[in-house]
Amino acid sequence: MAIAIRERGLSRTRNELSEFLTRHRKKLTPGDVGLPATERRRTPGLRREEVAALAGVGLTWYTWFEQGREVKVSEKFLLSVGHALKLDDAECCHLFLLAHRRPPPPEAHQWLSVTAGIQTLLDDLPRPAYVQNLRWDVVAWNAAADALFELEGKQREDRNILRMTFANPDMRRRLPAWDDDARRLLTEFRYDVAIAPEDPVMLGLIEELKMLSPHFRREWETPGNEVAQRGIRSVVDAGGQQRNFEHEILIVDEHRHLKMVVYFIQ
Repeated sequence: MAIAIRERGLSRTRNELSEFLTRHRKKLTPGDVGLPATERRRTPGLRREEVAALAGVGLTWYTWFEQGREVKVSEKFLLSVGHALKLDDAECCHLFLLAHRRPPPPEAHQWLSVTAGIQTLLDDLPRPAYVQNLRWDVVAWNAAADALFELEGKQREDRNILRMTFANPDMRRRLPAWDDDARRLLTEFRYDVAIAPEDPVMLGLIEELKMLSPHFRREWETPGNEVAQRGIRSVVDAGGQQRNFEHEILIVDEHRHLKMVVYFIQ
């Protein structure tokens, strides 16, 4: 029964993938991709052979892929097809989710950022707030969050909530409820790992944190029954005052898995 359900799910995904690729191919004209329009076409959009040529992939392999056949394709293949079809970031992420059941790795694109409107929203909030991606890198923040976590002065790779919690001794000293915070944050992170369980970037972060923090390694290998927690609960600020928080999460971009974590003082 479980195998049959899984097969039906995979079949549905392949159908969605085929429909997605066909729809985007038919939206484009030769002029959109720099090809001459020298003849009348019976059907709208680009031909499969044109997409394959633009992507630099084999026609047969692309045809099978668009038909939803069970073929394995690389990240480079998907990115090339996405570029040929002029997919935006959200559409490219959707392509990866349909084909690989996980989003593209961060290194496939530039460092994720937010729109000017989201940054304005962050800046207008009087309380700490930041936007994090699926692997918990902080990609945008406001002045209140910077004052609390000193984000501006950190290297990009160090602006990661898990690295800050488990591998930054200075930050650890500023977290009065570190034991509880660390376990509950890790429980929340497990939910995000479940979205992309085979993503090498997520797996790489886990292995890195295992090396940096014996505590992380121990907790990761022996999961408990902690309640999930969306942000750091207690922080000693620059003035030495302990501040306790509750949190809410707003979805900024569901395709790129960007979330805004907002801190409310208890």
